[in-house]
Amino acid sequence: MDKKVYVTLQNGKVFEGYSFGAEKEAVGELVFTTGMTGYLETLTDPSYYGQIVTQTFPLIGNYGVIPADFESAKSYVTGYIVRERCERPSNFRSEGTLGAFLKEQNIPAVYGVDTRELTKTVREAGVMNAAITFKPFTDFARLAAYRVKDAVASVTSRKTEEYGNGGLHVVLYDFGAKRNIGRELVARGCRVTIVPADYPAEKVLAMRPDGVMLANGPGDPAENTEVIKNIAKLAGKLPILGICLGHQLFALAMGGQTRKMKYGHRGANQPVKELSGGRVFITSQNHGYEVVADSVKCGSLSYINVNDGTCEGMDYPELNASTVQFHPEACGGPHDAGFLFETFIARMKKEARHA
Repeated sequence: MDKKVYVTLQNGKVFEGYSFGAEKEAVGELVFTTGMTGYLETLTDPSYYGQIVTQTFPLIGNYGVIPADFESAKSYVTGYIVRERCERPSNFRSEGTLGAFLKEQNIPAVYGVDTRELTKTVREAGVMNAAITFKPFTDFARLAAYRVKDAVASVTSRKTEEYGNGGLHVVLYDFGAKRNIGRELVARGCRVTIVPADYPAEKVLAMRPDGVMLANGPGDPAENTEVIKNIAKLAGKLPILGICLGHQLFALAMGGQTRKMKYGHRGANQPVKELSGGRVFITSQNHGYEVVADSVKCGSLSYINVNDGTCEGMDYPELNASTVQFHPEACGGPHDAGFLFETFIARMKKEARHA
C-alpha cells in the first residue's frame, strides 16, 4: 500500500492522496495545467521550476515515459499531483512508468487527489503555496514565506552549444528554453547557437547572427535585472523574436511593466486572437505573469487571450522585433502558431538582403 500524503494549501485547505514518486516532502507554488496530453513535456519544461503542478486531466501516465519527448535533460517541478496514475502504460515508444521516472528525478508525487476540487480552489482563490507531507502540516508561516527565487539562473545552460548547419544563424537565449524551439529553427534551415541567460549582448553582436530568439523560462520576469539591461542593448540591432518569458523580458527592456496573474495560463488549449486579422489560434502556454500592454510605449498589442483579454503578443516594428506569450513550438500542443517561425525567418532574410 502506498503511503498516505497530505497536500496542504496556504489557505488551510487539505487534500489527501497517496505517494507514487520520491518519498520526500516539499513546499512550492501550486499551479494547474489543463493539457489532456503532454505530461512528459510538462514535467521537463524548465518554466515549472519551483512549482507543484496539478494535472486537471484525470488519467496521467497512460503512454509511459518517452525520453525522446523530453523538453530538457531533467524535471524541474517541485511536486506533482494527479487524480489517477497509470501503472501499466501502453505505447510502443514507452521506456518505463511515470512513477519510476518521478522517483529517479527525486520528485514527490501524489495520486488519488480530487484534482477537480483542487483546481476550482486555485481558480477562485488564485495561485498559492502548498506543502506535500506525510503528516498533517501546520507550519503556515513557512508556506506564506515561500517564493520562487533565482529561477532563470537555476535552469539556464552554463555554456554555449550549437545545432544545425543551415544558412541563417540564430542566437537562442536560454532562460529555460524548451528543446523544441531549437528543433523547429533547425528544421527550417537555421544554425542555432544556444547561449546562457547572462551572455553579454556585445558577444552576441560580435557573432554577427541573422537574428536572436528570446526563449521561455520560469519565475518573475522583473527579477532578471541584468538580463533586461542586456536585451535593451540588442533591441533594434537585428531581428528578435521573444517567446513566453522572452516576451515579458523584452517588454521590461522597453520600459514596460509585468504583473502576476491570478492563476495564469497553463495547458495546450488557450485561445489567442490576432488583432490585425481577427483569426483565433489554439495555443500551448505556461506562464503566471503577463505584460501590461499599455505600459509599453514603443510597442503595439498584436494578440490577446480570448478568455480574459490579457496581452498575448506585442509588435515593435521600429525595432524589427515581435514577441508572443504563447508557444509556437507546440510541444506539447497544437501547431496553429508554427507560422511565427516562418515570419521570423522571413524577417531575417529581408534584413540580410538589405545588409
